Amino acid sequence: MPAKYTLKVVSDFASAHTLRDYPGACSRMHGHNWKVEAEVEASELDAVGMGIDFKQIRRQVREITDVLDHRYLNEVKPFDTLNPTAENIAAFLFSQLSKALNDDRIRVKAITLWETERACVRYTDSD
Repeated sequence: MPAKYTLKVVSDFASAHTLRDYPGACSRMHGHNWKVEAEVEASELDAVGMGIDFKQIRRQVREITDVLDHRYLNEVKPFDTLNPTAENIAAFLFSQLSKALNDDRIRVKAITLWETERACVRYTDSD
């Protein structure tokens, strides 16, 4: 079996949202300090001996989350029509990061999005 390397970076952003059609308090506007864990898998190392530079992963995650940071998510595409649940946000982050990083050696493996210190969702398109 060929070697695989899983690299992980952690980032964060703050935003507010309203869950549409939710039968409880989260149907009112509220905010979170989200924590994002991005896992990237490398199938081989480059000439320097890295799968991918942590700085490159961090930079791409930050570019994506900057669009969401200190915003009301219900007014930000695609969440102006897609319910801004933790699950949908995690899938969005996974999709955007995959577009930015995936190639023949590198692929985004998972996004774990922490809504609170005690509640998170992990999104992956495999396993």
